[in-house]
Amino acid sequence: MAIPRWRLSDVDESLAATLAVEAGLRPTMARILVSRGFVTAGAIAKFLGPRLGELRPPEGMADLELVLARLTTAAKEHQRVGVFGDYDVDGVTSAAVLAVGLGAFGADVVPRVATRKSGYGLPPETVDAFADDGCKLIVTGDCGTSDVDALRRARERGVDVIVIDHHQVPSGERLAFGMINPHQPDDRFPFKGLASCGIAFYLMAALRSRLSISTFDPRDLLDLVAIGTIGDLVPLVDENRILVAAGLRVLAGRRRPGIRALLDLAHLTESTISAEDVSFRMAPRLNAAGRLGDAQLALDLLLAPDDATASRLAQQIDDVNRERQRIQEQVWLEAAAAAEPWADAPAIVVGGQGWHHGVVGIIAARLVDRFQKPAIVVGFDGDSGRGSARTTGGLNLYESLASTSGHLTRFGGHAGAAGLSVLVERFESFRVDFLAEVARRVTSREAPLIEVDAIVELDEINISFAEDLRRLGPYGAGNREPLLALRGLVTEETRVLAKGHLQLALSTDNARGDAIAFNMAEQDPGRGATIDLLANTDVDTYRGNRRARLRVKHLVRRYGPGAAAQDPVFLEMAAGEIAPDRSFE
Repeated sequence: MAIPRWRLSDVDESLAATLAVEAGLRPTMARILVSRGFVTAGAIAKFLGPRLGELRPPEGMADLELVLARLTTAAKEHQRVGVFGDYDVDGVTSAAVLAVGLGAFGADVVPRVATRKSGYGLPPETVDAFADDGCKLIVTGDCGTSDVDALRRARERGVDVIVIDHHQVPSGERLAFGMINPHQPDDRFPFKGLASCGIAFYLMAALRSRLSISTFDPRDLLDLVAIGTIGDLVPLVDENRILVAAGLRVLAGRRRPGIRALLDLAHLTESTISAEDVSFRMAPRLNAAGRLGDAQLALDLLLAPDDATASRLAQQIDDVNRERQRIQEQVWLEAAAAAEPWADAPAIVVGGQGWHHGVVGIIAARLVDRFQKPAIVVGFDGDSGRGSARTTGGLNLYESLASTSGHLTRFGGHAGAAGLSVLVERFESFRVDFLAEVARRVTSREAPLIEVDAIVELDEINISFAEDLRRLGPYGAGNREPLLALRGLVTEETRVLAKGHLQLALSTDNARGDAIAFNMAEQDPGRGATIDLLANTDVDTYRGNRRARLRVKHLVRRYGPGAAAQDPVFLEMAAGEIAPDRSFE
């Protein structure tokens, strides 16, 4: 396995110093912003204060006028409209955005979501169910683009289908009545990174303007948009950054019964909600329903009309989530063992009989974190298997799967995450060809190089520092958390916590501090060790006491005086020290 290395980001230090003064920032903040391309005080102010007024209008979205006209008719005539979302968090929140918005505008909405048993996307039998319920229009969220059989069935039944999606658009006959998807060839909207829930929000905002309805404010939907956007791992830049920043504020307002119940379930009582709270404590619970059972439970929670209903549904989701954790840990043990022989391969491709389809995506993400290379995990049920693919930067999964699709019965997704189906008899040949394709596309075989934003001292880590860095959020794909290097720390005390977490009390000659290392108990250096850390910061609020602490991403115990710390630009680190994806908590 390649040994991870780190280097300090290359920055014009004089420019950073100037901007620190001009923008009123501490030097570390200015350095981070300059390293990420913000080189004027105006650009920095815009980035640190994202505003909804800076969203670009939807002009250029393909089919927008056609779709708005059809939805206007449905709203004014109070038509029965089927709303259908995929079973992941983007699909569920997209369905919720569409159901709440269209219902507020006058449509008679029938909301449903996919089930894992039926597979992702819109199945023909669901079209039949909507048609039998009297729906003459179906609006999909996060699916529909590739669901050719279902779209044909809708035509046969005289049902219009409007597709709201962000997955790649295959070539072939156009079957949907209308499609809002940024990847259509004739789409001219400048930002292509919206999640489906973000596209649904844009559509509801445009429809509200078309109908001139003042009794409903689309901004009330932004809590749902924030959850779906963060949970779908789309880049948190441009429009997504604005939508999520605003949505986190709406989330903190707890206006929706289902959101209140979900926040209580996750023990999120603070006045502010972070993107990390959504990633690790909210989205996994919503996803659990679709992973193990029926995602309708998650949609019903988000649409719950009152607190009593929401509390009952939230408890059911919590029960499902606990079962998902149990299953996931069992599959992880088997998948991690199966992956070890492939540690030096260009990618990890593993499969197993009985591995639950609902957790293979999380397992793939954890394998990416452990091995720092693309990973595919397939769960087989007899002769057929369904899997998920995740990747590091630099490899387009959709294109790579397309190049090896002759072995697959089905695949779909986007550059960073994808799903696939494969027969057990074709699995080995698929693995051989996929590894060859990755090797062809990823030519560098050097160890992963980790970009560090700044080298800091322990005495700089306080509440003010942590809250300043938080202004760089919301964090996610395309806007990673700052990564800080701290060297020559002494462990005053270490303690292994539940779920394999590691707590450290640290000191230097002139400072003391605390750190938490999630899922890194096996790296406990013991008391009195001298260590180096790569970490970011947060504000811990345990039992109402606020304190700054480090959140460790990489830990290195020094092997002899000054070892592994001579060069501030390059540091070799022990293998396997990439902190796992915490979405399984």
